[in-house]
Amino acid sequence: MNSSSDTGFNPAFNIATIRQVFNEAVEKVRMPTPMRLRDLIRQIRAARTAAEERAVINKECADIRTSFRDEDNVWRCRNIAKLLYIHMLGYPAHFGQLECLKLIASPRFTDKRIGYLGAMLLLDERQDVHLLITNCLKNDLNSCTQFVVGLALCTLGAIASPEMARDLATEVERLMKSPNTYIRKKAALCAYRIVLKVPELMEIFLPATRSMLSEKNHGVLITGVTLITEMCERSIDTLQHFKKVVPNLVRILKNLILAGYSPEHDVSGVSDPFLQVKILRLLKILGKKDPEASETMNDVLAQVATTTETNKNVGNTILYETVLSIMDIKSESGLRVLAINILGRFLLNTDKNIRYVALNTLLKTIHLDMTAVQRHRTTIIECLRQDPDVSIRRRALELSIALINSHNVLTMTKELLAFLETSEPEFKAQCSSSIVLAAEKFAPNTRWHLDTLIKVLVAAGNYVRDDVVSSTIQLVSESGAQHGGYMASKLWVELEKDTSDKQPLIQVSTWTIGEFGDMLLQQSDEHAVSVNEEDILRVYHKLMWSPQNNIITKQYTLNSLMKLSTRIKVNVDKIHEMVASFTTHMHTDLQQRGIEYNQLFNRYDPMREGLLERMPAMESNRTQQSQWNETIENIPSPNDLLVTDVTIPETTSDSNALLVLLEGSNGDTELIPNQNPSLMPTMANDTQDLLDLLGGLDLNNQPMQPLNNLPSEINSTNGLIDNTNHIFDSLSLAETPIVSTNKVKSPGTVTAYNQNNLLITLLVERDQMNVDSNTVNMTAFNSGTFTINEFLFQAAVPKTFQLQMLPPSSNIIEPGSSLTQLMRVSNVSKSQLRMRIRLSYTANGVPIQDQTEVNNFPTPPDTFGTSTLDLWSENQ
Repeated sequence: MNSSSDTGFNPAFNIATIRQVFNEAVEKVRMPTPMRLRDLIRQIRAARTAAEERAVINKECADIRTSFRDEDNVWRCRNIAKLLYIHMLGYPAHFGQLECLKLIASPRFTDKRIGYLGAMLLLDERQDVHLLITNCLKNDLNSCTQFVVGLALCTLGAIASPEMARDLATEVERLMKSPNTYIRKKAALCAYRIVLKVPELMEIFLPATRSMLSEKNHGVLITGVTLITEMCERSIDTLQHFKKVVPNLVRILKNLILAGYSPEHDVSGVSDPFLQVKILRLLKILGKKDPEASETMNDVLAQVATTTETNKNVGNTILYETVLSIMDIKSESGLRVLAINILGRFLLNTDKNIRYVALNTLLKTIHLDMTAVQRHRTTIIECLRQDPDVSIRRRALELSIALINSHNVLTMTKELLAFLETSEPEFKAQCSSSIVLAAEKFAPNTRWHLDTLIKVLVAAGNYVRDDVVSSTIQLVSESGAQHGGYMASKLWVELEKDTSDKQPLIQVSTWTIGEFGDMLLQQSDEHAVSVNEEDILRVYHKLMWSPQNNIITKQYTLNSLMKLSTRIKVNVDKIHEMVASFTTHMHTDLQQRGIEYNQLFNRYDPMREGLLERMPAMESNRTQQSQWNETIENIPSPNDLLVTDVTIPETTSDSNALLVLLEGSNGDTELIPNQNPSLMPTMANDTQDLLDLLGGLDLNNQPMQPLNNLPSEINSTNGLIDNTNHIFDSLSLAETPIVSTNKVKSPGTVTAYNQNNLLITLLVERDQMNVDSNTVNMTAFNSGTFTINEFLFQAAVPKTFQLQMLPPSSNIIEPGSSLTQLMRVSNVSKSQLRMRIRLSYTANGVPIQDQTEVNNFPTPPDTFGTSTLDLWSENQ
């Protein structure tokens, strides 16, 4: 025994170990040696075609399967390594999952390393095999070797299911308190992944996590800050808990700034920039909506912003995070100006990514300090005009539009128009619509507004959106005779040029000339141009028969030409001839217009001038919106307008239905008193002719009785055609929404949506004065703990309904609060209301989109009465 002790005999090296080593040596000699990983990689790379590569991989996979069946324990590690490389190439390798578990159970570290790597690549929580690994993980988490513990922690964080996380969370929490810094760092990272999977387990890690902020080791400290950040983003209670550590974080950040050169943590002259970025992100979360915490961190943020160098990308990263933190917390105004000036310096950087980040951040923070951002307007315009990068120009365009106000609208509009003329087609639609909206909001006078719209139509060409055309026509209509002649002259100059690529310009020009053609010919304005009737008809003839003009443009032109027949005195016959040529047009709509307008010339010529009079000023969208916002009590009751001494014979019910459609009354006795009754006797026959023209309504050949109280709008027949561009368009008239004053509540409230802590209810109320109209009041309630941002509610109804949605009360729903939105639904068909709803919002930083369908609305009563639209359809 003494001699054996002197020779260094190891008791663990017993007979069983000797036998195992001997058997392994025999197996290595007896069994063929499999291909090494480097040789497999060399063969795969040498393959010339995909077929050769597949052949090599299939042959090797077959050999690996054979080795697995033969329980080859000697080369299992090499085979799994090759199988992982095959898996990385995209080929199936699932048959090696159980072999990975065998390697994990091996006592050798080299086998465990490959086994755990294979488990992380080949297993996930959807595989049942991963449940077998739980015991192995628990054993290795208690290993005395730190590297084995680290392997187990990495694997647990990568493939843990909620059940596995709950089983091993206490083990991870114990390891977070280990004296070994390597294990503490790995355990904190594993806890971070567990919190992502199972947020309710974060309470287990709170004590150990807070103690990590006092660590001297930067690796442990940065993992602890990362874990705290994730916890604070997921729980309001945890956020309140960690607000107490703001002074500690401020002290750590200040020490990093003031620390001297440290080769272990220095990156381009900056001390541990990764830790600084993590701390800045955590301070941003802790200081949001908290004045006290913000006050604590103001000084250190200013210090970081002023001392960090910008000549290296590392310093720019820290400055960017500093700017985000300053803008999110309750910072001082001077600190916000400093942050915006940093972004302004970023705009001068030669790196495209930094310029893009600066523009994107300025766009998000412009509402916080508009004046500070305005100081960098020149630099932003330079990015818009000269930067070759499309993404940067797009962000610069959005930011330039956001900078427009009443003080700089002239300068900014000039710059945007210059950009619009030379920009790519992908920018023209957005830029033109934005200029139109800005001009509508900040225009100093009507003349400048009109000139700007003309420049937009000329510069954007066919890329102008439909809303620009409608808003331009609406503004010209509102300006009336005061600017009508001026607009007709300016648009005539553009119309004479080549306009084949400017269809919206043609549409606006022809509409304006049709309305104010007489003023164009009179040349009474100082801006008038020399034009005669022959020039106008020559240009119109070219427009109407040009193959490059679309159907909508030709419809505008034909309507305008018909209007000009009452403005032109000499060439009316030529207009008649041009209109008649469309009676045989191939397009059905143009042919219908030609036939109906030709009938106006032939059979109803006395009515033509009255029907084609200048349209009254269109009501702007702003006026309509203000009407909806008026107090209901201030709207006079329709009963005040009733005239009881009016007698309508039953034989004229059809004609009365038409008058109802034109006026929006109920067709019985609710007629507004006429201010000029003397015009009525001569109007009866004209109305009869109008009814015949509109579709041959069967009036049983009975003459209409004189009505002494018809509205003056019907007597003058002003604007009947142009009220909807064309009264003969499929013989349809738009119904005007009516503000209700009396509502009857329907029984009960419909629950439309109840998911993700968001409850949406719909309360349906029927209008007592207009039985075909319903009001739907949408209420969205946030029952969760996170604020819902960017809330967007969209609804759609069947074609038999008409839906109007008013603006919501807000787009942000705080926890425990709600928002409302009002909708008006016209149900003229008496059918059951159905509504499809689409939702879009952001909760806890996660964008959510969902949609549903509501079919359980109250059934409409049978006593709604006969709709005027029903009368109209029956008469057809």
